[in-house]
Amino acid sequence: MQNALVTGGARGIGAGIVRALAKQGCNVGFCGRTPTEEIQETLDALRKEFPVKIQYYPCDLSVPAERKRILTEFLADFGAIHILVNNAGVAPQVRADLLEMSEESFERVMGINLQGPFFLTQAVAREMLKDTLPECFRCIINIGSVSADYASINRGEYCLSKSAIAMATKLWAVRLADEGIPVYEVRPGIIHSDMTSGVQAKYDALIAGGLTLQKRWGMPEDVGRCVAMLASGALEYSTGQVINVDGGLTIERF
Repeated sequence: MQNALVTGGARGIGAGIVRALAKQGCNVGFCGRTPTEEIQETLDALRKEFPVKIQYYPCDLSVPAERKRILTEFLADFGAIHILVNNAGVAPQVRADLLEMSEESFERVMGINLQGPFFLTQAVAREMLKDTLPECFRCIINIGSVSADYASINRGEYCLSKSAIAMATKLWAVRLADEGIPVYEVRPGIIHSDMTSGVQAKYDALIAGGLTLQKRWGMPEDVGRCVAMLASGALEYSTGQVINVDGGLTIERF
């Protein structure tokens, strides 16, 4: 049985990923900034619904000691790690024009969206190489964003972080190919979550006007199903690839 660690799994896209992996039969550990007592009801419900082991770890992935702690606790609870889903991410607290963006905002977003997942991947990859169970497929999945390609000048730090995640996916795919560990990027489009709740009216209008080919919001479970498919080994021979979960948003058309 595979053991999966999902970052940012307490809500939104991450929660959809946790549910999809548990439904597929994976043991799942997930982390987030939400205190344990605030997520206990959700945790109890997941454990009741799915006959797998599920654990939660509160943490701040931008802090090196916190990354080390959650991996240590995960390994103590599960014994080995086979799937890492780097989903945790934040938008700028203030959507400021590039001319007004602060260095504090830049450092915050990069620390959580890029530095955290990059060095967690490094630590997890080292652990994966210790696992000698051939029946357990191992992979690393980065949750990127269409913002890796689409420029938004009022949240430039977010776009930069997701563009860098795209390159991190390629780098780790090259490094881990000979180790038999594929690395993928799942790139969501407009997904209904707390991150997009403040701009819902804007995107409702854009979607209705044809921004996406499929005229609806993406949902966390759409991303979750994609991650579960990758974790199953169905695309084992596709390391380094990007899968868009965007309703056709990124298809160029007249």
